[in-house]
Amino acid sequence: MTNLYFVRHAHSIYTPDEWERPLSEKGYIDAERILALIQPDSIDVVVSSPYKRAVQTVEGVAEYFNREIEIFEDLKERTLTGKPAEDFTEAITKVWEDPNFAWEGGESNIAAQARGVKVIHHLLEKYEGKNVAIGTHGNIMVLIMNYFDKRYDFSFWNGLDMPDIYKLTFDGDVLVGVSRLWER
Repeated sequence: MTNLYFVRHAHSIYTPDEWERPLSEKGYIDAERILALIQPDSIDVVVSSPYKRAVQTVEGVAEYFNREIEIFEDLKERTLTGKPAEDFTEAITKVWEDPNFAWEGGESNIAAQARGVKVIHHLLEKYEGKNVAIGTHGNIMVLIMNYFDKRYDFSFWNGLDMPDIYKLTFDGDVLVGVSRLWER
């Protein structure tokens, strides 16, 4: 079995720069708790989105297990729109209602899901039988989970915490179990 630990990034300080947005003070405190929740299992590999907040969220895990963080561009958060949405709730609802729809300059659910799932298939093949921690984001994480099990949808995304941790267990490339590790 291969275990993928999807770690949604902790709270960050909002800046319009998606790449360099750092964790907030609360985010750093919560990120420290992540290790305690994952620690009963040994982590063999740590990968992350290139966004600073995702990397910072799994840095403690990587340091504890003495692992380098592999960066995967295609694990970055989905691009909702090319410019800030006037009404975020309306914009995000629309793309989940119509998986093929994309706002100008943004990605559809189908496009974002395809790039994320491609990375997951790569990880499942390369690290079969290993435990892999993944620094990620809410939307792309749920889109990936949705590919393997349709129960993970918009309402599931709406209920996520920041951070949040989901352990997905795979037999080959078949999802056989999901458990939530994050505790408020």
